[in-house]
Amino acid sequence: MAFLNTVLEPPAYGWTDKCGNLAKPTASQIFKQFFSRLNIFSNRRNWLPFLSWFMVLTLTPFFLLFIFKYFSITLLVVTFLYSMVIMGTHGTIWYHRYCTHKAFKFRNNFWRFITQNLTLKIIPEEIYVVSHHVHHALSDKPGDPYNAQGGFLYCFLADANHQPINRNMSEADYNRCVMLMRHTGVKANTYKQYQKWGTVANPFYTVAGVVLSWGFWFTAFYLIGGIPLACALFGAAGFWAVGVRTFNYEGHGKGKDARREGVDHNRNDMSVNQLWPGIVAGEWHNNHHLFPKSARSGFKPHQVDMAWYYIKFMHTMGAVTSYHDSKKSFYANYCNAIAEPQNKICPETGLLLTKV
Repeated sequence: MAFLNTVLEPPAYGWTDKCGNLAKPTASQIFKQFFSRLNIFSNRRNWLPFLSWFMVLTLTPFFLLFIFKYFSITLLVVTFLYSMVIMGTHGTIWYHRYCTHKAFKFRNNFWRFITQNLTLKIIPEEIYVVSHHVHHALSDKPGDPYNAQGGFLYCFLADANHQPINRNMSEADYNRCVMLMRHTGVKANTYKQYQKWGTVANPFYTVAGVVLSWGFWFTAFYLIGGIPLACALFGAAGFWAVGVRTFNYEGHGKGKDARREGVDHNRNDMSVNQLWPGIVAGEWHNNHHLFPKSARSGFKPHQVDMAWYYIKFMHTMGAVTSYHDSKKSFYANYCNAIAEPQNKICPETGLLLTKV
């Protein structure tokens, strides 16, 4: 816990105020912090958050070309499916359930590579993974990198302001940070390289991975549907990259207690199950906070979980060798009346009835 309290670089306004409560910065303070974290000229160790937002900026022209030049109802449907369902589900599978929580295990590096690159590469794994461990350890408390109580901007710009790793770790702590990332296949810096670049990820391999991913997918989209399809799907990726930054603000009740009895069973934080993210991306967030290491978070019959379907399919194929599934534990601990048969006496005959 002490390690996770210090593994992220504190913002200029700090995690807490003088009384130990969450420091709630003004919009001006948040934007000042944001632009300072993107300034690679003042500090080259800002390269990773800069890259993250540079990719979003680079995708914007594709989105505009789709809207103003290549727009059609067919492409709109394709764009919707790619951004909301495919990229959303991939984010849950790769970044959330595998990279952060190791909810399942690949047979070999080949299947890991395939899953990693099912969509356009936009979010650097390091930005997501390390900070998400902190999010679970300090959920809705000071130090949570996307604490919804800090407000919308606090969450929306968190990848630059709050999620980069601490740049002044000891070698022992840095090695612990590397261990959080080792299974993802990300090429890690040596401690000396970390001191230079301020990250686990090596900048050369990271940028090369993005270039190769974008080149491959642009070529594939072009061969399938020409420039219109390529622009539409690259624009869709950019739309998703912006939209996903709003999720944790919504997923934690916008800073208020929006939990519902019988729906949101986890009472240790303000996470809520939302219908839309659940259906399109398998992100039943309150369920996930109950069982973060589960490869399935859609436990109830109506909770569609596309990410789980992919993992289960890969397991059937033999590409995934093992996974954690907490559905039985969920029902045993939170929905006993549903999970277990109920024996009753028939009032007319006096016979024992078993509900199956």
